Amino acid sequence: MAGKAAAPGTAVLLVTANVGSLFDDPENLQKNWLREFYQVVHAHRPHFLALHCQEFGGKNYEASMSHVDKFVKELLSSDAMKEYNRARVYLDENYKSQEHFTALGSFYFLHESLKSIYQFDFKAKKYKKVTGKEIYSDTLESTPMLEKEKFPQDYFPECKWSRKGFLRTRWCLADCAFDLVNIHLFHDASNLVAWETSPSVYSGIRHKALGYVLDRVTDQRFEKASYFVFGDFNFRLDSKSVVETLCTKATMQTVRAADTNEVVKLIFRESDNDRKVMLQLEKKLFDYFNQEVFRDDNGTALLEFDKELSVFKDRLYELDISFPPSYPYSEDCSQGRQYMNTRCPAWCDRVLMSPSAKELILRSESEEKVVTYDHIGPNVCMGDHKPVFLAFRIAPGAGKPHARVHKCCVVQ
Repeated sequence: MAGKAAAPGTAVLLVTANVGSLFDDPENLQKNWLREFYQVVHAHRPHFLALHCQEFGGKNYEASMSHVDKFVKELLSSDAMKEYNRARVYLDENYKSQEHFTALGSFYFLHESLKSIYQFDFKAKKYKKVTGKEIYSDTLESTPMLEKEKFPQDYFPECKWSRKGFLRTRWCLADCAFDLVNIHLFHDASNLVAWETSPSVYSGIRHKALGYVLDRVTDQRFEKASYFVFGDFNFRLDSKSVVETLCTKATMQTVRAADTNEVVKLIFRESDNDRKVMLQLEKKLFDYFNQEVFRDDNGTALLEFDKELSVFKDRLYELDISFPPSYPYSEDCSQGRQYMNTRCPAWCDRVLMSPSAKELILRSESEEKVVTYDHIGPNVCMGDHKPVFLAFRIAPGAGKPHARVHKCCVVQ
């Protein structure tokens, strides 16, 4: 039986996972990843489970196709998921299309005890009852049950072939209509460029792209609904502020390329203590001497530098973060808690929601842990990203005032 018997409402589990590493090294990583994922599913026993994947298929999609099929089959047929008798899977596998390919994969699982659930047809503008298990792949542009867009190339011109975009579905359960948006925003191409200004130029690019998505989700084409946006936002700590704080008493040495005079490395040394190197910064190197600062108290001291969401404070809400930065973890299977020294650790993977979605979440004072916002596999190698999840309940009757507006009960 899904859900904890004592708790009222409909149990929902939303998971976001950048899974690129899983397909680059499937033999070593997928088994552990799936085990940890299933443990979270078992612990929360959701009636409705959404898994949003980014970089699905890894860096070399064509070579990974067989691994993709195996991963999907495992999720749909494993014993751990046997009580989920309905499913929808949307995989962007059109890797040959530079214009459309996003490498997004969205999985939705419905527990057998969930009596009524409907999915929105964006073309017919009607809800349809969900039955059976269906997989959609290759060209998703023609699928009426979702909206998918890749961000325009001019959003991030220095990246020749970006795979960033979003995929949106709309659902209705417990008389509540809500959008679920899988999103992958632009990364920091260079640590050195990110360090130059506060906020960084890359932060501005992400701001523009996320604003575009929110405008699309809330425009006038469809009835308004609550929305959850979860994926790899690539949000980074404000690099200039972080470096200044970590290296307060350090002196900086600048290394330039002999031929172009371009800055290629920054070295921060302690003023005393034999001029010990504290931080080395290159385009793809962020080598700080003490990684514990990112893990102590789950990195709480660094949250003040996590500023990118503040621009959207009136449009997006997030529960308090109480887990360490979700990226970039070592891809060495023996190093489950170690960060790579390629980037400054940051909370890239998030579950965000609209103000009205926040109201849907049931918070029960009499029962602890009704709402949980956390990461998956804290001590296990899950690839370079740790998946992040939000588990909550939709209160009985929470959506009833809107049920008539959304025509949730009309079966097509």
